[in-house]
Amino acid sequence: MPMRASAPAAPQGVGLDSAAVRARMVQKLAAGGISSPVVLQAMSTVERHRFVDSALVNQAYEDTSLPIGLAQTISKPSVVGRMCELLLGADGARAGGLGRVLEIGTGCGYQAAVLSHVAREVYSVERLRGLHEKARDNLRHLRLANVHLLFGDGMQGYAKGAPYAAIIAAAGGEAVPQAWCDQLAVGGRLVAPMALAGGQQVLLVIDKTAHGLKQSVLEPVHFVPLKSGIA
Repeated sequence: MPMRASAPAAPQGVGLDSAAVRARMVQKLAAGGISSPVVLQAMSTVERHRFVDSALVNQAYEDTSLPIGLAQTISKPSVVGRMCELLLGADGARAGGLGRVLEIGTGCGYQAAVLSHVAREVYSVERLRGLHEKARDNLRHLRLANVHLLFGDGMQGYAKGAPYAAIIAAAGGEAVPQAWCDQLAVGGRLVAPMALAGGQQVLLVIDKTAHGLKQSVLEPVHFVPLKSGIA
């Protein structure tokens, strides 16, 4: 009787049943108010545990931000989902789907991977070389042809890819850089954290209309500070 090849050993920890753990995470996101099927499907598809350090893998699907090195963090799943859903609420996106998106602050690459399932094309800028390289390593196996990783100063945006249907930032300053507003298409939407006078951060939505910019201030959030330059 021929011997059957034995199956490879299952990975330990969350990888063992990551699909089930991820499904529970997505159920919680839906219960928490995220209703976009496109966003929920994207977050169900992207394996968050591949973007965190091995020591933190068992916390990968909890709704918490986690350190990724260089004093930066991977955002909470609920915040990633919320911001992606807000992008899809733009006039232009409602009419024809989400086109080209600019992400400020690639970090470990997780949000760029989620955006790749939500938008037609993603340009993601990271100012810290160590994180830019980490994101490149994390995303390599996914072979996402519509994601372009850039090393540079995110406060300048990326004029070569403009105009953008949406801009999303993973760091907050006291003002939104003018370059971002200039690079946003009419009908496009910008979603970014912004620090108020007292230091508290809130989620800011800017819609670019034919008549100018329309600004909405949403719930409190907590992101790393927005910085200029590269390092």
